[in-house]
Amino acid sequence: MDLGLVLQTDPPGSAVVELMRRAEQQGFTHGWTFDSAVLWQEPFVVHSRVLDHTSRLVVGPMVTNPATRSWEVTASTFATLGEMYGNRTVCGIGRGDSALRVAGRPPTTLARLGEAIDAIRDLAEGREAEVDGQRLRLPWVRDGRLPVWMAAYGPRALALAGQRADGLILQLADPYLVEWMVRGFRTAAEAAGRDPASLTVCVAAPAYVGDDLAHAREQCRWFGGMVGNHVADLVARYGPHSAAVPAELTSYVAARKGYDYAHHGRAGNPDTAFVPDEIVDRFCLLGPVSAHLDRLAELRALGVDQFAVYAMHDAREKVVDAYGEKVAPALA
Repeated sequence: MDLGLVLQTDPPGSAVVELMRRAEQQGFTHGWTFDSAVLWQEPFVVHSRVLDHTSRLVVGPMVTNPATRSWEVTASTFATLGEMYGNRTVCGIGRGDSALRVAGRPPTTLARLGEAIDAIRDLAEGREAEVDGQRLRLPWVRDGRLPVWMAAYGPRALALAGQRADGLILQLADPYLVEWMVRGFRTAAEAAGRDPASLTVCVAAPAYVGDDLAHAREQCRWFGGMVGNHVADLVARYGPHSAAVPAELTSYVAARKGYDYAHHGRAGNPDTAFVPDEIVDRFCLLGPVSAHLDRLAELRALGVDQFAVYAMHDAREKVVDAYGEKVAPALA
């Protein structure tokens, strides 16, 4: 199982670069950042610097969307990084949450997202693609390669990921829900004539190493609120008691009253008080290293290829070092 590190691009950008360098030195294979232009610094500028200051790390957004940039711009950005640094990028993409909602726009449709996945990949790899009715190609691309991994939660999104994406990003670490989601993803891939074993599954969630469970929960409770934004969309689509989506995913948002993106992804987010301890424990990895290893073993048995550590808490360096020194060797 590979390890990834997920950061927000808070200023100074140099701090993000340094922590990504530290992660590579500790055996992490992937470096990810949020992509929300209003809330944080532009990720692709930081990605260029990260790639320049590392030698093996694969870098990408977790996640971008099809709306804040035109598809040819997104593809050209990835292709440029690939030409400069040797195809060490991956495109994590979804319908969009904070990047769009904080700007007063709704997430894109799944149909639009599916079209974007194909077009961005084709353009970044030098093939012709259709963008808003226009056939385009980046004539300068040579030997480009861009895996596109899609973030998903609900049945329709999981099916689209299986049909079109090169990998699946699951932003929670509950083995029961991961099993359900991976099954939907792989079933759709097989029905589309694809080999499910050739597709990557990445689970991303906060990890906090230490014996003070109460403190760890408070540092990571924000994550239940972030996931809750997407779950609220599922409840709106399928209803609060639909058999289409497990209650283990949806029931906790009944107490959700609202969400201010000014606190998005941050420890102490006041809009996440509705998130119970049980959800924090299920969605995140908390406790001593042994507890992390036990959960990661469960996830690996379910076919998870990468665990990406969200490090939005007061022990970023500690978790990177603990994973590098104690978790990575055990996974290997």
